[in-house]
Amino acid sequence: KVQLVESGGGSVQAGGSLRLSCVGSGYSFAAYDMGWFRQSPGKEREGVAVSPSRGSIRYADSVNGRFTISRDSAKNILYLQMNDLKPEDTATYYCATGLVPRGRQLLDTAYPYWGQGTQVTISS
Repeated sequence: KVQLVESGGGSVQAGGSLRLSCVGSGYSFAAYDMGWFRQSPGKEREGVAVSPSRGSIRYADSVNGRFTISRDSAKNILYLQMNDLKPEDTATYYCATGLVPRGRQLLDTAYPYWGQGTQVTISS
């Protein structure tokens, strides 16, 4: 059974940093595409950063240059380092995994497996 467990959320002031972690189990971690997504109240879930099993890492324009996605395949952990956080980054952050067709990695509907989410709150 595929399981994803996120951690690392919290409340920080604007300009601060957080690092999210997602531990995966029950599948071939290195062979699957993985991504971070977020959703805030009243908004659709959006792709933040993706780490394909093959191919280039991609970021949403809104976080490019501030967030860094990485994975430790030896430990089955996906990370999201978030720097220079802004109030608009406030959301529940989810990690997801699956075998995603090329070109769809930032689309949430392309991922079948999801974690429970971790809350990130940024105050101004």
